[in-house]
Amino acid sequence: MTLGVGIDIIEVSRIQKELSKENEGFKDRVFTKGEITYCESQASKAQNYAARFAAKEAFFKALGTGWSKGFAWTDVEIMRDDLGKPYIITHGKTKDFLREKNISTIHVSLSHIKDTATAIVSLEK
Repeated sequence: MTLGVGIDIIEVSRIQKELSKENEGFKDRVFTKGEITYCESQASKAQNYAARFAAKEAFFKALGTGWSKGFAWTDVEIMRDDLGKPYIITHGKTKDFLREKNISTIHVSLSHIKDTATAIVSLEK
């Protein structure tokens, strides 16, 4: 049973601008070490960061709570399996909240081109 669907789109240039402000710690506030390692290994770093940012936004839209429960950006981690398919791992308060709501399945799809990145997330019981 589908409990929620969220979608987000972002201009890659917005993320590129934040990434260029290294002293403000944007990467460490928003992305996990695993996400940073992956994105930094890619030729199009900003596109990959933007797609993950969009996925995190889409996730909280699907959840229907936004940031109202004190969730952290790094509570949601976008990873890839051996075939390149993205998946989401949750941590902290977000993981606990999903368990309380009996949400057992998370689907995520990412896409990015030169100027934009988008993601869609579906949550199921």
